[in-house]
Amino acid sequence: MNNRKSKTAFLTKSAVIAALYVVLTEISAILGISSGVIQFRLSEMFAVLPIFTPAAIPGLFIGCLISNILAGGIFWDVVFGSLASLIGAYGAWLLRKKSVYLVPVPTILANMIIVPFVLRFAYGFEGTIPFFMLTVGLGEFVCAGILGVFLAKTLKKHKVDF
Repeated sequence: MNNRKSKTAFLTKSAVIAALYVVLTEISAILGISSGVIQFRLSEMFAVLPIFTPAAIPGLFIGCLISNILAGGIFWDVVFGSLASLIGAYGAWLLRKKSVYLVPVPTILANMIIVPFVLRFAYGFEGTIPFFMLTVGLGEFVCAGILGVFLAKTLKKHKVDF
């Protein structure tokens, strides 16, 4: 594949992943579970996609950025929430050759560490940082950890090519 086609393929993959992230986040928003103290963003299952393609790193970051803007997130949420996704995606890529069970850990940890401070200090939610770490971490564990690992295993089983 020549360089132009390679760049086009990378951008296309990133854009598709970003779009899918936004769509699943919007579905989560319709269900009332995408934002706030308890977050179950179904789109976080895509946190495992960097094991298949590095294009998932900007795709997840941009998808989260757009989702946070569409959700009416305040500046600090848009910046730091999206940064948590970028850190998690890059960490997943670094772990791509390790166990599939480890791949979502950077996303879970980045969100558990960053998002509670946004909830407490940017939004002023009542509660403690450790409590928010627990609630955000639980949502990330279910969506990125359980659903994400299931997605990765399914894609590997069916030899989906990125």
